[in-house]
Amino acid sequence: MSGPILLATSGRILRQLRRDRRTIAMLIVVPVLLLFLLYYMFDGAGQRFDGVALVMLGIFPFVIMFLVTSIAMLRERTSGTLERLLTTPAAKPDLLFGYGLAFGVAADVQGAVACAAAYWIFDLRTAGPAYLVIGIAVLNALLGVALGLLCSAFARTEFQAVQFLPLVVIPQILLCGLFVPREEMAGWLGGLSRVLPLTHAVEALQQVGLHPEPTAVMWRGVGIVGGCVVLALGLAAATLRRRTP
Repeated sequence: MSGPILLATSGRILRQLRRDRRTIAMLIVVPVLLLFLLYYMFDGAGQRFDGVALVMLGIFPFVIMFLVTSIAMLRERTSGTLERLLTTPAAKPDLLFGYGLAFGVAADVQGAVACAAAYWIFDLRTAGPAYLVIGIAVLNALLGVALGLLCSAFARTEFQAVQFLPLVVIPQILLCGLFVPREEMAGWLGGLSRVLPLTHAVEALQQVGLHPEPTAVMWRGVGIVGGCVVLALGLAAATLRRRTP
């Protein structure tokens, strides 16, 4: 990969995001508003809010970054921008990881703002340190970015990109253990949940909520999610087709 090309690609995407106020509001304001709703839904419930909000700090960035990234990348493809870039000497990893880096910066900001609101405004309490929650939330956002980049390759319109949400995102939310403990699921559902990366992200967050120090289970979950991010980015790069000018 070429550092200058990667940074140039990331800089262009970040400038586009900065000019899009609606996207900025979706990235930063929406998670805080959803936490506000959760806080009053569980008003007086104490630990119930802590448990649900902690998991949602991982789910919100995952869902939002998936939507933003898949639609933004689809626009790059359909507008011809990506096709023109592929006629240059830029390598496919330069482009895909450049996009990933740009959206990763947005994910960092989103995760930091959401977690700061959870701890300082809504009084979230966890046994483990806040920086681990922020780190896992950002990693979840990067997972959404990677899967969004991959899924955008199989869509032709923005509506088709959104259709991947119930196919890729919602099953992971249903099976991650938020609604029903995985131990109580049917055997095949429990097995399916173990191969979904969001399950391991939620498990890592729950470990931070329960233990004051990082645990082996937490690090295992972080490693699995990180591996899935790299794998999805690699598969997304493989979907690019270089054209000669």
